[in-house]
Amino acid sequence: QVHVEESGGGPVQSGGSLSLSCTVSGYNDKFCLRWFRQAPGKYREVVAGIDSDGKTTYTDSVKGRFTVSLDTAKSTMYLRMNSLKYEDAAMYYCAADVANVLFGCPVNYKYWGQGTQVTVSS
Repeated sequence: QVHVEESGGGPVQSGGSLSLSCTVSGYNDKFCLRWFRQAPGKYREVVAGIDSDGKTTYTDSVKGRFTVSLDTAKSTMYLRMNSLKYEDAAMYYCAADVANVLFGCPVNYKYWGQGTQVTVSS
């Protein structure tokens, strides 16, 4: 029922910019949305996210370079990536889950997209 789909990945030069989109369908009003990434041979890590109340989060390595936003009318989360580094190259995944009224967003997410590849040339 819930479908998550990312788009916007591709090749980019070091220092360049790229924007990713994540569209979520079949979801409820209160939600949590996150961007994850995983490079070959490395652990998956959370990059950024946004909740239905507008709260945003970023991992330290992307603060000041990446910006996450939400278009509620289009049910789409965006990730604007500036000043890209070689270390940012990875498969980027969008994940969604229900927001708990008391405890907020979960650690483990239930619904995942298939991923969109970001490559950075040095």
